[in-house]
Amino acid sequence: MSSNQKWDANLYDGKHRFVANYGNDLVELLNPKIGEKILDLDCGTGDLTQKIAEFGADVVGVDASEAMVLKAHQKYPDINFNVMDATALDFETAFDAVFSNAVLHWILEAERVAQAIYRVLKPEGRMVVEFGGKDNCRQINQRIIENIEARGYTYQFPWYFPSIGEYAQLLERVGFEVSYAVHYDRFTKLEGEDGMKNWLAMFSGNFFKTVSAEDQQLIINKTIEQLRDSLYRDQSWYVDYKRIRVVAIKR
Repeated sequence: MSSNQKWDANLYDGKHRFVANYGNDLVELLNPKIGEKILDLDCGTGDLTQKIAEFGADVVGVDASEAMVLKAHQKYPDINFNVMDATALDFETAFDAVFSNAVLHWILEAERVAQAIYRVLKPEGRMVVEFGGKDNCRQINQRIIENIEARGYTYQFPWYFPSIGEYAQLLERVGFEVSYAVHYDRFTKLEGEDGMKNWLAMFSGNFFKTVSAEDQQLIINKTIEQLRDSLYRDQSWYVDYKRIRVVAIKR
């Protein structure tokens, strides 16, 4: 996960397990083979790293968050997890594949990440990634921005949400050949009556770097009420995710 965002590993595991659950079919797309050396890039608390290991692959998990890596070590002590920046991957041996789920939108230096992935792959190695695509969480982000600006604050948009065309061009500049790409809607149910509150606490912190604690709470409360008509259904909160999924080969 991004080192700029403060991560609560227990909240992540306790209320946002959908992040890993929705990554299960991405592992199927990766199709790990026995003995393959695979890097799980920004692995969070390690659930998908473990899933990859179950296929018989030699998997390593890295994450920029010490809290996430500590939690991953506690859950899966037999897997090698390391604290490492995705833009500066440091390995002596090359990987057959690099896997990443729900992470790359956190890192604004997208081309540096792609270059780092390219460097650690073997020739003909593959990257299999999914992350936020164009217009991801659009309703939520629009409301947060409106409310931050209404209280006189400035902000920096904290995420990288490219279109397929933008991201494919970036990968091709680095040297990859894009073999598969899709952009799709994934309306996602959150857990419990406080689902949106917990989601904002978990994921929106970078919006509020210049905002006082008091105003941040006021903005969050107002945002939740504004979103109720569109993202609260049948006593459950939802997030308007749009995802981009890409497979690319190192040529």
